[in-house]
Amino acid sequence: MSPRQVVENWVDAFNRADAEALGALYLEDAINHQVANEPVEGRAAIQAMFEREFATAEMQCIPGNLFEDGAWAILEWRDPNGLRGCGFFQVIDGKIAFQRGYWDKLSFLRLQVMELKL
Repeated sequence: MSPRQVVENWVDAFNRADAEALGALYLEDAINHQVANEPVEGRAAIQAMFEREFATAEMQCIPGNLFEDGAWAILEWRDPNGLRGCGFFQVIDGKIAFQRGYWDKLSFLRLQVMELKL
């Protein structure tokens, strides 16, 4: 799979809140670094991170732009509540080796609190 196809599959699994399918998209020694948090290292730890996140927050990824450049795919996204961000995915042999995401953690937490109050 091309980097673009891998990220398209990633978005699909993310929007289904399928941590197992997400985990399967990463190399065994992959790193996921959401810059608002500490890096998560290893497929099992990345899958566990998604399991925790899906259990505590409703999240949806609406792709805006998706670019591919060599081994990299770059995803610009938003969610239904207006949160925006982008992710960089390095793909090796059809699996994510490295992911870095940029988004505003304070805005995310505020949106989650607002949803809980509703």
